[in-house]
Amino acid sequence: MSTTAIPTQRSSFSQGLLAGSSIAIGYLPAALTFGLLAKSTGLNFIETMAMSLFVYAGAAQYMALNLIALGTGAFEIIFTTFIVNIRHLLMSASVRERVEDDHPIVKALYSFGITDEVFAVTTTQEGRLKTGFVIGVASIAYVSWVINSGIGYFVGTVLPTTLQESMAIALYAMFIALLMPSLKKHRKVVALALSAAVFNSLFSLFLPSGWSIIFATLFAAAGMEVLIRKGDDST
Repeated sequence: MSTTAIPTQRSSFSQGLLAGSSIAIGYLPAALTFGLLAKSTGLNFIETMAMSLFVYAGAAQYMALNLIALGTGAFEIIFTTFIVNIRHLLMSASVRERVEDDHPIVKALYSFGITDEVFAVTTTQEGRLKTGFVIGVASIAYVSWVINSGIGYFVGTVLPTTLQESMAIALYAMFIALLMPSLKKHRKVVALALSAAVFNSLFSLFLPSGWSIIFATLFAAAGMEVLIRKGDDST
């Protein structure tokens, strides 16, 4: 490795930390709520932290708590979590196309850190992405989620009930806020998002939520590609 590569990666990592700071702040209420719900479900502190450390999937962790409370078996919980999070296969592949080539172990590390919000921040950047930037965004988001899950386990119960209930929508509100700058700049993104939402609404009527998101993404992306090509051919 050249002597100029190390400072470049450090600079990219710092930029990633800065870009991901909004995610870290947004994860605070959602992770606190998870810690609170985990304790009320009957998980101990070690189990709560282990779920955030090794699963690291906000919506899936909330869902798993509901399944645990219902007495669902381990296999059913694991399989349902896989279905809900199967969209991450597409997101990781999309990020991989934007990031500079690197060692497979490095790719696996930052792929673990790809969440909806990390995906939104990284893929809305201009140009080719540095590995350090993606790792920086993913790292600050991961640390925030894990630490605040633990804090929520201990201090979440002191929060007012109304505040606890409102914190449940914080994750989704933050994701929408992260996408808004991109939606304002690119009409294609707006059309893609709307068509994906329509497809997902239709598919969710007869498919599990994870599969409906996958098929909605594929249909919306394919439809947008067809429309773009037809537009190029007509010019």
